[in-house]
Amino acid sequence: MASFVTEVLASSGKLEKEDLAAKISKLSRKVEETKEEVCDMINKIYNEFLPSMQGAEILMGQAEEVSKEIDVLKSCIETEVQQNLHTAVTEYAKLKQQLERNTTVIAMLRHLEEFHIAMEEFHKALLEKKYVIAAKQLEKARHSADSLKAWKGSDLPLLRALSSELTVQRENLIYHLGDEWKRLAVWKLPPSKEPTEMKSFLKTELLLTLGGTKEPQQSPPPLLSCVLQALTIQGELQHKIKLFSQVLLKYLLKPLITYPSLNVEVSEQQDEGTLISLQFAETPEEHPSPSQVYTKVLMVLKTLHTHLLDVSVGERKVSVILGDLVWQDMSHCIIHECLLYSIPTNSCQLEQYSAVIKETEEFEKSLKEMQYLRGDSTELLKYAQDINCHFASKKCKDVIVVARKLMTSEMHNTVKITQDSKLSVPMLPNPGSGDIKGKQGAKKLEAPRLDNEKQLGARTLCLPVCRISESVQQLMELALHTLSEAVGNSSQCATQLFFTVRNIFQLFYDVVPTYHKENLLKFPHLAAIQHNNCMYIAHHLLTLGHQFSPHLPDPLSEGAATFVDLVPGFRKLGAHCFLAHLNVQRAEMLERLSTARNFSNLDDEDNYSAASKAVRQVIHQLKRLGTVWQDVLPVNIYCKAMGILLNTAISELITKIMMLEVGGGERATGAGVL
Repeated sequence: MASFVTEVLASSGKLEKEDLAAKISKLSRKVEETKEEVCDMINKIYNEFLPSMQGAEILMGQAEEVSKEIDVLKSCIETEVQQNLHTAVTEYAKLKQQLERNTTVIAMLRHLEEFHIAMEEFHKALLEKKYVIAAKQLEKARHSADSLKAWKGSDLPLLRALSSELTVQRENLIYHLGDEWKRLAVWKLPPSKEPTEMKSFLKTELLLTLGGTKEPQQSPPPLLSCVLQALTIQGELQHKIKLFSQVLLKYLLKPLITYPSLNVEVSEQQDEGTLISLQFAETPEEHPSPSQVYTKVLMVLKTLHTHLLDVSVGERKVSVILGDLVWQDMSHCIIHECLLYSIPTNSCQLEQYSAVIKETEEFEKSLKEMQYLRGDSTELLKYAQDINCHFASKKCKDVIVVARKLMTSEMHNTVKITQDSKLSVPMLPNPGSGDIKGKQGAKKLEAPRLDNEKQLGARTLCLPVCRISESVQQLMELALHTLSEAVGNSSQCATQLFFTVRNIFQLFYDVVPTYHKENLLKFPHLAAIQHNNCMYIAHHLLTLGHQFSPHLPDPLSEGAATFVDLVPGFRKLGAHCFLAHLNVQRAEMLERLSTARNFSNLDDEDNYSAASKAVRQVIHQLKRLGTVWQDVLPVNIYCKAMGILLNTAISELITKIMMLEVGGGERATGAGVL
C-alpha cells in the first residue's frame, strides 16, 4: 500500500490545499480509530482483564507507522506554511492544531505502550524472583501512568484502571518481599504479648536462614540484598527495619540488659542457618555489670551484622538504619538498668570506675566499626564520663531520702548529751600538705604565736546536758559523712554535696514543725525534745563550715562553705516551739483555777471543795511537768520554764484573793485554804 505522504508529494512536490485538508482528515480519522482500538485493548487488559497481546502488538505497529507519516507531513506543512503565510494563515493554523492534537494522542499511546511493556516485564521478573528488576519496572509503569495523568482530556476510566492495577501490583510485590524477609529472619516469641517475667523471655529465638544456600556463609545471602534493595526502591525499607528493630529491642536487647541471669547463645543449625536464643544462668547479682551488658549486646549485633544487615542500599548500609532506630532506646536502657546501678556509693570507689569508662569506649568503637553508630560522642559515653556529677546526684538523692525518713520518725527515742559527748568527725587530710594553698597554710602555722597565757577550759562553749532525739543525732552524723564525701572531690561534685547538706537542715526547718505539729502542742515531753533538737543543730552549725572549709575546693574554701546563717533560724524555731507549748500549759492551768469559784465563801462546803480541787490539780500539773522536763531540758531552761508556770499560778491566786479583799471577803477562810 502506497503511503499517504507519497501520494501527497506526487509530481511537483507542492501541496494543494484541498488535497491536504482531505489527507489530514483521513489521517485524523485513522488516528482516532487507532486510539479507540488501543484504549479498547488496554481496557480489556487492565479493566476487563482480556488477554490480547497479539492485537496490541499489531496496533502498536500501526501507531508507529502513523506517527512516522505525521512527522513527515508536519515537516511539509510547516515548510508550506512559511512559503504561503500571507495567503493561508488561518487555514494552515487549523490544520496544524489538528495535527498537534494527533501528535498528543500518539504521545499518549506511547505512554500506554511503555506502561504495558513495564507491567509485562514486572510480572516476568516477579515470577523469576528478580525483585530489583520487578521494583524498577513497577516504578517505570508508575512514571508512565503519572505522565498520562498530566495530559488534559485523558480518559479518566482508563486512568483509574491503570492506577488500580499499579496499586494491586505494588502491594503484591511488597507482600512477596515481606514473605522473603520473614523466611530470612524467623522470630519465635513468647506467647504473651507483654512478658513481665524473666523466664518468659527464654522462649525468644531468632533464626537467620541461609537464603537458599546449603552451607553457612560469612556474609548475608544474595537474595537478602535483592529483597532489601527492592524495598528501598519502593520506599518500604525504613518501615520494615523499624518493625524488626521494635521486636529486637523488646524481646532480645532489653531483656539482656535488664536481667543479669539471661545470657545469649549463638549456634549454627545444620541446613537451616544461625540461631540466636536466650539462656538462663543463675547469678546473685540484682543488676548486670556494664562489661556483661556490652558483651551480650555486641554478640547479638555482630551476628546480625554478619548474617543479615551488612548490605548496602544506596549510599548507606542497613546496619546504619537499624542503629538509628534502636540506639536511643538501647542506650537509655543501658543507662537506667546498668550504669545507674554501677555508680560508686562512696568517693573511694570513684577511681575504680575508670574501667567502666574504658569499656564503654570500646563498646561504642565496636558499634561504629559495624556502622550501627554514627558521630564522635554519644549520650552513653558522656554519661559514663560524667561520673562525678552522677555520683554526686545519686548521693544527694540518697541523702535526702534518708534525712526525710529520719525527720518523720518518732521523736521520743532520745539520747543524753553530756559535756563529754562528741560526734565522730571523719579523719580529714592535713590542710598544710599537698597543694600551694596547703603550703601557705603551713607557713601561717609557723608564724609567731600570739596566744594568751590564760586558756579557756576544755568544756567552754559546750552544749549543756540535755536529751535530744536519736534521729537528730543520726541526722547530724549523716551531714558530717556527706561533707566528708565532698573532701578531695571535684569542684562541681563538692559544691553539690555541700548544698545538699544545707538542704537537709532547711528541710528539717520546714518539715519537722509541720509534720509533728499536733504532738508538739499536745505532749510536753516532745516539745522539750524539739527545743533541744533545734539548739543542738544550731550549736553544731556554728562550727560545721569551719571544720570542712579548708579541705574543700574553690569557691567553698574561700568562705562560701558556711552554715552560720542558719543558726538564728534554728534557735528561734526551738524557742518558738517550746514557748507555744508553755502557753498551752498556762492556759490549762488558768482554766483549772477558774473552777475555784474565785475562792469566795469557802465556809460553804461546795465552794471549799471546788477551790481545793483546783489547787490540787495545778500542783499535780506542775509536779508532772517537773518530772517530764527535769531529765530532758538543760537546767537553766528547766528552771525558767517551771518558774514561769509557777509564777502564773501564784499570780492568779494572789489576784483572786486581792479581789476578795477589795470586795470585803473573809480573809481568814481564804488564808486557811492556802
